[in-house]
Amino acid sequence: MTNATNVNAPVNENRNEWRWGFTPQAEIWNGRLAMIGFLAAALIELFSGQGFLHFWGIL
Repeated sequence: MTNATNVNAPVNENRNEWRWGFTPQAEIWNGRLAMIGFLAAALIELFSGQGFLHFWGIL
């Protein structure tokens, strides 16, 4: 008797779906949000002429 399950079948999952936990989808969203935060900090420094922490009055 043989098993008819195809172990090489592609998994149909939405890579942009929001899921909790350490999943590939969560890591993709984490990277996207980190890129947005880095860009925002760089733009603040570019347009204000001072560092991010100085801009917010932390230093």
